[in-house]
Amino acid sequence: MLETAALDCLRRGDDVGAQRHWQRLVEVLPGHGLAWTQLGQSAFRLGDFARSLACFEMAAKALPRETRSWINVALAAQRTGDEERESRALQSALQIDAYDMTALFLRGRQNERLGHVGQAARAFGAMLAVAAQQSRVPDELQPALAHAQTFQERYQSALADSLDSALSAELASLPPAQTDRFRQSLDILVGRRRRYDAQPMSYFYPRLPAVEFFDREDFPWLDPIEAATELIRREFEGVLAAGRDGFSPYIQYGADQPLAQWQELNHNPAWSAFHLVKDGLPVPGNAERCPQTMALWRQTPWPDQPGRTPVLLFSALQPRTHIPPHVGASNCRLLVHLPLIVPPNCRYRVGSQWREWRPGHCFIFDDTIEHEARNDSDQLRVVLIFDTWHPLLTPEERGLITALNRALNAFSQEPAAGYGS
Repeated sequence: MLETAALDCLRRGDDVGAQRHWQRLVEVLPGHGLAWTQLGQSAFRLGDFARSLACFEMAAKALPRETRSWINVALAAQRTGDEERESRALQSALQIDAYDMTALFLRGRQNERLGHVGQAARAFGAMLAVAAQQSRVPDELQPALAHAQTFQERYQSALADSLDSALSAELASLPPAQTDRFRQSLDILVGRRRRYDAQPMSYFYPRLPAVEFFDREDFPWLDPIEAATELIRREFEGVLAAGRDGFSPYIQYGADQPLAQWQELNHNPAWSAFHLVKDGLPVPGNAERCPQTMALWRQTPWPDQPGRTPVLLFSALQPRTHIPPHVGASNCRLLVHLPLIVPPNCRYRVGSQWREWRPGHCFIFDDTIEHEARNDSDQLRVVLIFDTWHPLLTPEERGLITALNRALNAFSQEPAAGYGS
């Protein structure tokens, strides 16, 4: 009856009457958690934080498995300046629910006040990680989320400056080739660079490192390819001069297929290809038009995956065209780019690294790492693209992958079935 009367007073806006009933209720039932909570909230609103803390602690004693009970204790303890009680209350709240964003934020704020920046960063970071998994963060938590984000950004920037200073002598004493991977790890650690992993659409080969751009020196067979850049470019210009016959849009999805990021480029000649080798076989009528390019390519370790690879093509990107972020089919092979015609303002990204093409200088990269390309110029950009075995695969492994592709084709009864068949 007392509880009903108190709630009725609250509905009518009679806070004094409600508090009288709540007080009478805890005298009759000292373990009534709701009554203690209401008394604590009233005292908190009136600025009587010592009484509020006492009431909230009684509520937490009555409702020890409710996260909100301990958060109320922490808030009142904070107002009384009792850091120890606030810390214990937040620990109790997070022992019940380690993912409670309010408790994580309050822990971060307490450590921030106390100058424990590392502990504050961990708490704020945990809050941001939880928020990232939520479909929607409540409006009342948005200011807290913004504070946590700002703190993290400042912390990461200060950490980066400190580490750069502490490591500058060691890094300067070594040649760049010996520090490149370490510098990348440092950038990922302090948030200057995002971590990208191999995410093949179809076939994943385990225990191959996810390398964005491979060192040019690891592929000595590229020397004759690069040396023949002018010859290859002239063969392409001969094809282009004869008209668009043999060129086709690079993206060609059917009307019954999801387009995702490819909607703008689907069946669009803004990104077109002249295929010399496609799905593992020379393209009749095209390959014969570039005999010297074909002869040079045949000297490379192309991946033998019947119905899928190798591939060899001229990729033509029209002015003001963007190839959106995407990933390739399998990490057991790499892609090679030989730039032929490259106007200014053409860039390429693999993972976190942006590079500009330079005619005659090859890129070798893992295309199962997210990548994209831009031609922001007013001229055509042309790159010769072909694939090659991943250099860490043994000859025996390459043979097994070739056999796997034959088995996939036999099962699907299609000569070019695709990895997902």
